Amino acid sequence: MTTAHWPSAARTALGDWIRGRFVEINSSLEDLYWGSEDRNSTEPGHELQAELLRSGEELIGQLSSDDLTGGDFDDRFSLLGDVGMFISAVRRHEIERTDGGPNEESPVAAQVAIQLGASLDVAPRFLTAHNQTHNLAINGRYRTFTSGESERLFTDYNTRSVYAYMQAADGLVRAVPLGVSHPVTYDLLRDAAAALRRGVDLNRELNDSLDVDEFFFRVRPYLKPCQIGRTLFRGNNAGDFAAFNEIDTILGLCSMSDPHYAQIVTEKLPFLMPSERQRLEESLRSPNLLDGFVHNFDAADQPWFQKNAAAFLEVIDVLGEGARHHHDEIVKRFITVPTAAIEERHKKRITASGSPLDALIASLERLRDQRSAAPRDDVPTRHDDVQKLRSLIR
Repeated sequence: MTTAHWPSAARTALGDWIRGRFVEINSSLEDLYWGSEDRNSTEPGHELQAELLRSGEELIGQLSSDDLTGGDFDDRFSLLGDVGMFISAVRRHEIERTDGGPNEESPVAAQVAIQLGASLDVAPRFLTAHNQTHNLAINGRYRTFTSGESERLFTDYNTRSVYAYMQAADGLVRAVPLGVSHPVTYDLLRDAAAALRRGVDLNRELNDSLDVDEFFFRVRPYLKPCQIGRTLFRGNNAGDFAAFNEIDTILGLCSMSDPHYAQIVTEKLPFLMPSERQRLEESLRSPNLLDGFVHNFDAADQPWFQKNAAAFLEVIDVLGEGARHHHDEIVKRFITVPTAAIEERHKKRITASGSPLDALIASLERLRDQRSAAPRDDVPTRHDDVQKLRSLIR
């Protein structure tokens, strides 16, 4: 017989504040920044900023009597989300402490976040999963930083898109033990292509619906890197789920033998939930489907090869379309162009990774070309193998 787990009064109070007054304060501050001459400035609203810091630290300080390292995983993970959202808001508003402490973290919150992160085996901050796949809705409302429609639009579409890519990854993972010649592999490939198509369509809808300035000035700043304890942790990345790398590696378009790609995967591991990390690690040990077709080029005249290879190429094509759209349209429209228009002093840590923008763009271009199997002399892509496969389809 199991015993129902009920959150402590301290956890309930923090959760209620995060879903209530916390949202009101952030929203009011965003309105003040939006109406100022310099929308990048966090100078207006010192009283509200002080209230946010004071109230958050008081509520988080009351967690000291709770067991933060044991008990239900989901409960502790949700608590880390609440604490992490507070830390992200402190960072966003660049709140200066009156006690002389650092202005990029709350020591009280950092201590709790570090304990939770260690017990959960994740980075001690607000993760993308907190925002999307593990963001409990109560009476139709999930956790947000503000009450702004742009933030909800951004979160809604990204969550739907993530699940579409997860569905595609599930099908590809199940195809591996069947092999490229199995008749059911055809069904799984078609399902994966359809799921990827939904993901691409959702991203196009988001691109058409989301206001650039609203995102850049009122949503993006909450996704910045945060100083927690002695460590600077990068901000949220929409790709912080296993599915994206499962698709890359199981299709055979990217490989851990590529040092650049291996570094991307390694750096994201602490920002994945343990279950996601396990999935990713398993996929990295799996054979890939493109090699399976390459090894069967001598069977190209067989009906199974023609049918399954065509379905495989459809997956490649849709994935490449999504990669090009993300980089060439979304990143350019929502990050590159607006960043060029702001003052140099505001460009520090403009990216969620904390990397300089030009380095981020170069990395994304590399991923775009690998995922679309584009021809490049300076980057390992599967262009030649994919083109050979295309030439064999009648």
